Amino acid sequence: MKAPESDWTEALNRASAHSPYLSRQIECFPEVVSLLRIGDIDSAWIAAGGVADPDAPVARALREEKRARGLAIAIADLAGAWPLETVTARLSAFADDALDRAIAAAFAERFPGEAVRGLSVLALGKHGSGELNYSSDIDPILLFDPATLPHGPREEPVESAVRLGRRIVALLGERDAHGYVFRVDLRLRPSPEATPIVLPVDAAISYYESTAMGWEQAAFIRARVAAGDRALGQMFLNAIRPFVWRRSLDFGAIAGIGDMTRRIRDHYAQGQRLGAGYDLKRGRGGIREVEFFAQIHQLIHGGRDPGLRAPATLDALAALAGAGIIEWDTADVLAAAYRRLRTVEHRLQMVDDLQTHSLPTPPASLDNVAMLDRLPDGGALIESLRPHVEQVGALYDGLAAASGSIDRLSRHPDTLAAQLVEMGFADPVPAQTRITEWREGRARVLRSPPAREALEDMLPEVMRAIARAPDPDATVLRLDALLSGLPSAINIFRLLSARPALAQILVEILSHAPALAEALGRRAALLDGLIDTTAFDPMPSVAQLVADFGAQEAGAHYEALLDSVRQKVGDRRFAIGVQIVRGASDPIDAAAGYGRVAEAAIEALTAGTVAEFEKAHGRVPGGELVILALGRLGGGLLTHASDLDLIFLFTGDFRPESDGARPLGATQYFNRLAQRVGNALSVPTAFGPLYEVDTRLRPSGPQGLLAVSFDSFARYQAESAWAWEHLALTRARPIFGSAAAREELQGIVTGTLHAERDRDALARSAVSMRRDIAKHKPPKGDLDVKLASGGLIDLEFLTHVTQFRTGTGFAPDLRVAIAALEAEGALGPEIRPAHDLLTRYLVVSRLVTPGAEPPPEESRALVARACGAEDWRDLLARIADARQSIRAAWTAIAEEFGDADDRR
Repeated sequence: MKAPESDWTEALNRASAHSPYLSRQIECFPEVVSLLRIGDIDSAWIAAGGVADPDAPVARALREEKRARGLAIAIADLAGAWPLETVTARLSAFADDALDRAIAAAFAERFPGEAVRGLSVLALGKHGSGELNYSSDIDPILLFDPATLPHGPREEPVESAVRLGRRIVALLGERDAHGYVFRVDLRLRPSPEATPIVLPVDAAISYYESTAMGWEQAAFIRARVAAGDRALGQMFLNAIRPFVWRRSLDFGAIAGIGDMTRRIRDHYAQGQRLGAGYDLKRGRGGIREVEFFAQIHQLIHGGRDPGLRAPATLDALAALAGAGIIEWDTADVLAAAYRRLRTVEHRLQMVDDLQTHSLPTPPASLDNVAMLDRLPDGGALIESLRPHVEQVGALYDGLAAASGSIDRLSRHPDTLAAQLVEMGFADPVPAQTRITEWREGRARVLRSPPAREALEDMLPEVMRAIARAPDPDATVLRLDALLSGLPSAINIFRLLSARPALAQILVEILSHAPALAEALGRRAALLDGLIDTTAFDPMPSVAQLVADFGAQEAGAHYEALLDSVRQKVGDRRFAIGVQIVRGASDPIDAAAGYGRVAEAAIEALTAGTVAEFEKAHGRVPGGELVILALGRLGGGLLTHASDLDLIFLFTGDFRPESDGARPLGATQYFNRLAQRVGNALSVPTAFGPLYEVDTRLRPSGPQGLLAVSFDSFARYQAESAWAWEHLALTRARPIFGSAAAREELQGIVTGTLHAERDRDALARSAVSMRRDIAKHKPPKGDLDVKLASGGLIDLEFLTHVTQFRTGTGFAPDLRVAIAALEAEGALGPEIRPAHDLLTRYLVVSRLVTPGAEPPPEESRALVARACGAEDWRDLLARIADARQSIRAAWTAIAEEFGDADDRR
């Protein structure tokens, strides 16, 4: 890498004129300077690595190399040949190498011939993110494994670890005639005033899992293994990953970063205003605020999106913008500011190799830094910083305001009552009574002082939202019931205080959607998924959801997959429900979203179950498991409460055995595997239930095998299936298996549907079946749009009988089938709108009134709006018209074939 000679000469001249430290190094390392003068930075970098006598002690060699490499880095920086990212990366890489060499030397002194093991160094701060300052300390955490670290015959492993740690620090940090390598600051370790400088790895894991504070969580965003026993260090980082990247947000940790910023601004008040004495690192609009801006968003979103866990600040800003968390303009402003602030910080530190961050106060010293930066004077330097500092300060102020303190509700009864009335409560007494009970800690989750403190932060926003609810008193009671059932409430309180918009969503859930409120009572962290607008986007494709659901940490167990899928599916289903309640999604689109989520869950869990099963039993040659969806899942439109109608099948012959350590015959193999898949989809884990699975539509019903071969399935459908089974097959769709297997199974389904048959006999059987359903499962009322006369069951029978009578319109999606039959003139144009209206009502009602009873008065406007009606009266009229249309069409068939008996 070369730059024009004049650039390098000018950079060397500037360094000599304005940096006493660099001037000394220019004199000490003429061979490096000669290469820099001609712009051969690559050769200069190599030469800097070889300046020390090969036989010199490691402490001296590292010190001389540090000075020579520092010279090369500084001149490449001043010449504009290396951008900030290269400068900081080279400094960080040398720090890693220096640590490794110091560790090796310490081991060689105490345990000659022993390989380095049982001692690991974690890099934190700018070293951890590969952004080390020109004259920075390093802030490592030293860990040891008592089982593998060498120790003397009369010393404990911890004594050996501490002696090694002290020697490593001395080799790097002690200043002598040759300078120093890096100042080493070990105060980021847990409880530094009381713990040894090298920590046992198990004790460190325990600390971060149970005791660590919020700022320590943020610190580990930038942690990595830098030197020593890397496997040990990586094991530790893997173990504490859930502490750092929490899917359930800890707004206490986020608020802690804001508190730290306020304390820094207060403590360094003299360096907050831009000008002479301004603190580039800690000042308002400075480096720390760019870093904290990125880290706060990473803590909020990184638990769900591993792509946001970039340690380096510039990478983190780009990742956040790429994910739509922050605007690209914001990311660009912050990145430009970060580069400029860090560059000037390096100029400051180059002058005398001091870890300083403040612009000099004496005018001559400030001018000197400016001229090192190729500016005429200190005033020009300050003006070059001004737009960056002002923009960063404004952005960070806005972020801090969003999570800052809010007003409180009074504890004085009269004042509290007046506040509630001002919010909009017609009668403040019921709400006031509940607030008093919460403050007294009657609910178990409110018995600790931190919980009650978090409650006070949350109450104003939540009570304002409740005051706007259709029935505030009922909503307060539902909130009370929710709090009584939660295992912990601190985090949800902090979340609601930090994100006021979520208070309105919570109130809408409590007011209108008992199904969602029940889910929230089981897992309050469901609200976390609503913290950004992406929760209101349409559900992604099945392929994207499968990639999300199936993503696992390396080495994760099968049980972790079961928990993870339940958690992610719960998040997605909850988000869809909220979209419906808020009117952000057409209920039919939401139903399709529910369908995609279920299909992706089946694919992810089945693939994981197959892989786990194959570990013990191997594979059946020529055979694979295939899943056929029927009913609403086959049609692709589910409700919040839908179960899954599945048939398990397998390809190939039933005679071979599997090739694993515990072989099974094909039929036994696939039946056991199908049972495992059914359990994976339905058995509750610590993260709750997933889906009810119904396999009664399989050949021979509940008495038949759980999984049958393709050949058996085809033969059964051709020779033995009842009419109702062929009707059910109209909505069949393969959803798991290889492309070839799905295509083969679809061929069996299509062939069955188009086979020659007595169509009148099938119609008579269908009429008889519908009559039996009406007898054994009567509707719960006129708004039971599934079972009522002219409801969705009638519509399904109407569609399926018409499909068979005409031999056309076979499609699992009822909307597609109805449209095809309408195009053929077999169904009237009123049937499709009737289907859509009743489906919308069914989807909404499963959230609002799970028992199929009429929705409560306060929710009727929401239901009407979701169904596209002007008001509740208009909706009732539309439903009546829809049912009449379906009833008339189905009655015509029932009257024509009403003498049917229940035969095949």
